[in-house]
Amino acid sequence: MAKIAFVFPGQGAQKVGMGKAAFDASEVARKTFEQADAALGESLSTLCFEGPESELVLTANSQPAIVCTSVALLRDLGETCDMAAGHSLGEYSAHVCAGTLSFEDAVRLVRKRGQYMQEAVPVGVGAMAAVLGGDLAAIEQACTDTPGVVEPVNYNCPGQLVIAGEKPAVDAATERIVGLGAKVRPLSVSAPFHSSLMKSAEERFAPDLRAVAFAAPTFPVYVNVDACAATDAEGARDALVRQVSRPVRWEQLIRKMIADGVTLFVEIGPGKALTGMIRRIDKTVARANVESPADFDAARKAIAEARG
Repeated sequence: MAKIAFVFPGQGAQKVGMGKAAFDASEVARKTFEQADAALGESLSTLCFEGPESELVLTANSQPAIVCTSVALLRDLGETCDMAAGHSLGEYSAHVCAGTLSFEDAVRLVRKRGQYMQEAVPVGVGAMAAVLGGDLAAIEQACTDTPGVVEPVNYNCPGQLVIAGEKPAVDAATERIVGLGAKVRPLSVSAPFHSSLMKSAEERFAPDLRAVAFAAPTFPVYVNVDACAATDAEGARDALVRQVSRPVRWEQLIRKMIADGVTLFVEIGPGKALTGMIRRIDKTVARANVESPADFDAARKAIAEARG
């Protein structure tokens, strides 16, 4: 039987103005932003709608802002799915969708997650770079052969990998990788996310996750760290703990969801990055994108067609 999956974006999708159209048009979306403002004790909604961008891009701000915008659009869309996933940070939006976490807890958790990840490595000490093209095994070996900490951290889709670690090691690995024929683009980020350098952030964050109530997801949520479904509360919590310092296995996760019957992916939240990645993973699977209320009709039509 055909299945529908909702997928949610991670950090990097943020942009000033996100969620404003939904907020202006919908009481449901407006209440969602008001919930987030109350949960954090500050106006996250103003930051989303008006910026400044220099504040919105800070990890501790962009993470709750993206979750809030994604959930506001999800609630306003008013449709259901058979399974869900999120890219890195987006896994929290997926768990709100599945009822694993309350929205307020998710917003507060990702605020702390962002703070701990930023504080784990001083600015300028770490680095990340996107690797485009090249042989995956050879790129992985180049990282292994480079002195210092440099690791593959995001397996996004065919021909797109992200490496992270200590800046000198990332720079050295970049030279090796370019010599293999791949293209490398440095990323403008504040920390080497999902690398082993985030272990101290993971250790600080684990007690916060354990202090929050988790429920069994009402449908499977496919997790980044294992690229398989979490179907119970403790499995979901444990995956979020481990995710901080381990790679995002997005391509493997999407392939697993397709193997488990997904015929339509609906990306909900700012940007269209995940839709593009999914197209590169499997061009035959249907895709839809919900970035604003203007996208609702097309998404609802795609969902209705998938349900037959």
